[in-house]
Amino acid sequence: MHLSLLKAKIHRASVTHAELHYEGSCAIDGLLLDASGIREYEQIHIYNVNNGQRFVTYAIRADEGSGVISVNGAAAHRASPGDIIIICAYAQLSEAEAAHFKPTLVYVDAQNRMSHTKNSIPKQAA
Repeated sequence: MHLSLLKAKIHRASVTHAELHYEGSCAIDGLLLDASGIREYEQIHIYNVNNGQRFVTYAIRADEGSGVISVNGAAAHRASPGDIIIICAYAQLSEAEAAHFKPTLVYVDAQNRMSHTKNSIPKQAA
């Protein structure tokens, strides 16, 4: 059996562009892609904190250090500049692989600059 686990997350990034007539994808600052381990053309899930929209697209590389997070094509209807989003990638792992796997969690500031990384999410208190 294989399990679908969170591989990587870029947490609370700010959308800088929403380009309806650009080929569909999400352009992400290359430094954030490298830090998270998300590969160019990899499927990503995007969760829009502002409006609750959830959608799937793929990652493309924006210039390193640019802070760009551009939601493109039809997905541009689901995010606007200034929206806060969470970008996730998932991996299929065997139970043995999953037993030792830790995701890469990248946290950014308001300008989409990496502030820190983690490999776990704290337990939620009641």
